[in-house]
Amino acid sequence: MLRSWKVRFGLGVLLFFVVLAIVGPLLPLDPRANDFTAISQPPSGKHLFGTTQFGQDVLAQTVAGARGSMLVGIVAALIGTTIAILVGVPAGYFGGAVDNGLNFLTNLFLVMPVLPLILIVAGYVQGTGPWVIALIIGLFGWSGGARTLRAQSLSLSSRDFVLAMRMVGEPHWRLIFFEVLPHLTGWISAMFLHGVIGGVMAEAGLAFLGITDSGSISWGTMIQAAQQQSAVLRGFWWWFVPPGLCIALIGTAATMVNFGVDEVSNPKLRMARRSVVVRTRKVAEA
Repeated sequence: MLRSWKVRFGLGVLLFFVVLAIVGPLLPLDPRANDFTAISQPPSGKHLFGTTQFGQDVLAQTVAGARGSMLVGIVAALIGTTIAILVGVPAGYFGGAVDNGLNFLTNLFLVMPVLPLILIVAGYVQGTGPWVIALIIGLFGWSGGARTLRAQSLSLSSRDFVLAMRMVGEPHWRLIFFEVLPHLTGWISAMFLHGVIGGVMAEAGLAFLGITDSGSISWGTMIQAAQQQSAVLRGFWWWFVPPGLCIALIGTAATMVNFGVDEVSNPKLRMARRSVVVRTRKVAEA
């Protein structure tokens, strides 16, 4: 998979932000420090990303915001992907009453208005920090992935190799973990990456609407503060461009990795890629 430049680029960007989120608190940067001698200043040698209206360093806030946003995205993706696997795979594999019950649960969450529910729950929960926001997003964002995994598991459960293993008395848990799930790796990886993007974007949206802990720092709270202080109208572009660019880079990197995973897990894409490479070489040789 690492042979693809898309995967290398995407993983490199994601790894950079993960490392930044981990080592950010160790850096000599204070996102809450006020420099009253440099208020609303554009990027300079002293403040590389400029300062806010309160003299706070935008670079320090961007580094600190990586921790909150990446935490929400990864945890929400882990929760949502885990629930989708636990619900979708058994529903497609067992069928019958198990499928009816789990499919009813999936359809129930699928037709729910997710964003209004998240807004209501987050508004009533006390202390909506990054962990609570990630939990809420993960609990309400798994139904689409579960539906996809159910359809794929339903197809795999009727394949000859699964039926043959059932006939020799192989236990169901072993069939699910060693025969069905390995064939769903591409789908699960894509689902997790989509969950990371959705978690980061949802956190930014909730923070923009003011439904987060006011004491926490994330890219979403930075954009919210810029909006409250009319940074766009006043031309303070350095206040909202860095967090917005970081969110865009996260989405682009996850999409690149998803393309690479598709090329590895889908034989048709691999064959198409090889044929393009062969034709290119022939044209170059001619």
